[in-house]
Amino acid sequence: MANLIQLAKDQVSQLTDQAYQAAAAAGVLPAGVTVKGSVEIPKDPQNGDYASSFAMAGAKAMKMAPRAIAQAVVDHMDLTGTIFASVEIAGPGFLNFRLGPKWYGDVLAEIEAEGPLYGQSSEGQGRKVMVEFVSANPTGPMHMGNARGGVLGDTLANVLRRDGWDTWKEFYVNDAGNQIHKFAVSIQARYLQILLGEEAVPFPEDGYHGEDIKELAQAFYAQHGESYKDTPEQERLEALAAFGLKHNIPRMQSDLRRYGIEYDQWFYESSLHESGYVAETVALLTEKGWTYEKDGALWLHTAQLLRQKYLAEGKSEKQVDKLDLKDDVLRRANGFYTYFAADIAYHRNKLDVRGFDIAVDVWGADHHGHVARLQAALDGLGLDGSHRLVVVLMQLVNLLQDGQPVRMSKRSGKAIALHDLLDEVSVDAARYFFNSRSSTSPVDFDLGLAVREDSENPVYYVQYAHARICTLVARLAGEGHPVAQAGQIRWELLASEEETSLIRTLARFPEEIHAAARDYDPSRINRYLVDLAGQFHRFYSACRIKGEAPELLSARLKLADSVRAVLANGLGLLGVTAPEKM
Repeated sequence: MANLIQLAKDQVSQLTDQAYQAAAAAGVLPAGVTVKGSVEIPKDPQNGDYASSFAMAGAKAMKMAPRAIAQAVVDHMDLTGTIFASVEIAGPGFLNFRLGPKWYGDVLAEIEAEGPLYGQSSEGQGRKVMVEFVSANPTGPMHMGNARGGVLGDTLANVLRRDGWDTWKEFYVNDAGNQIHKFAVSIQARYLQILLGEEAVPFPEDGYHGEDIKELAQAFYAQHGESYKDTPEQERLEALAAFGLKHNIPRMQSDLRRYGIEYDQWFYESSLHESGYVAETVALLTEKGWTYEKDGALWLHTAQLLRQKYLAEGKSEKQVDKLDLKDDVLRRANGFYTYFAADIAYHRNKLDVRGFDIAVDVWGADHHGHVARLQAALDGLGLDGSHRLVVVLMQLVNLLQDGQPVRMSKRSGKAIALHDLLDEVSVDAARYFFNSRSSTSPVDFDLGLAVREDSENPVYYVQYAHARICTLVARLAGEGHPVAQAGQIRWELLASEEETSLIRTLARFPEEIHAAARDYDPSRINRYLVDLAGQFHRFYSACRIKGEAPELLSARLKLADSVRAVLANGLGLLGVTAPEKM
């Protein structure tokens, strides 16, 4: 599928090279010179639509002034049958190209032909990518950070699929290890408090203090009564953990489904331990010489692996020496494997067993110290973790109410849960706001702004543009002016700055999708949609549609309907609805 901006850039390069060859054949320019000039889109439309630096790039090799080279190239350039209307020399020797009506028509024809898949490319070449996101501990309700990670991961997977990747979405369930033990101990304390009284059973200081733990204990008591009062503690803890997970995991799945997220797989950490895969992975690291024993525990040579990784990435010995590199425990003296060992095994499973070319993880920024260590461990297994494991680190969410901070504390149980948030604001608003900034920037989520119905609310602004066009299209169809096919339009009538600027913005959509996939930054789609909606509103104010001569009405209506299609397309990538009425 065509990226018309890239096609235009390619044609500039081709036309410039052909003109140079013609000028060289005529003896005006020296022959046999290889020139690598760039083609860019000028920030100021006064400088044309595309600018080539060919003349400046070739000046040294040709031993000529750039403007003289540019003049020779322009004199020997033939734009007949191309998408360009003119070329002119500017500044020190830029070649500024201006697009003709054919290109503008091609953009709208492409949008019509590709429909909902406009912007799709084959950049990913069908390679397999797993996006693992949220992966919240199943010990309590999902909170605002999970809400941001959910839409970030889901939208990123959508963007990667549109960019030509074979995409898989996964939730890693941490149903083993210390946090599950603490979860069970917390429920046990509340359960025994029901039986013996709160004063008789102290609650563990580092336990989970939320109301949800009390609710689970009450539910367990309602089902089992006092039958676990005198049971051996280990047996009781196992029963409580199983009971809590059986309640919490379906609740997480339900909340995420309400949020518009469906996974290809929920992968359980416990399966890695039960199958022996964690032990096998650690044994493989030992076989490769990356482990050693100390104080009864088995350690990974993390510092050595990191040193090797950093030197390969171009850091100097002196820079690496300054880093405080430490080794990691894989198996404790009590025989239990650490979370890090399980994490290495899980990612080995992704890259080796299931054969994903790239594994993308969406993590909170507080996990940044874990990234290089995990990549290095995978390098040690021969899986090229430094390149095949991509971790998108996500900054915090600041919750506001009409500009004022709303305090949250997960420890005290006062965190705003995802299901509570979705009772306050729409799924559309939540998904749009949480994806509105790059993952490297904190998000200010203003509950008051998210429900406002005016242009200050960006999701309302974009959805309103879509609904406005739907109303326009329906009204004109009722008056005998249906949207025409692209082949019936006289594109040269769309000549005003508002019209051509709007079409150039429509043409950017495929590039925005590719850039969002390349940079793992789906917030580019949000910014693009706000820009497109703004361009449309300016066009609609400046360029009358109803009441114009039939051919001009038809051309402008087609342009408006093309904007509608791309707005719906982009909102779909975000998992946000495109309403026809508001």
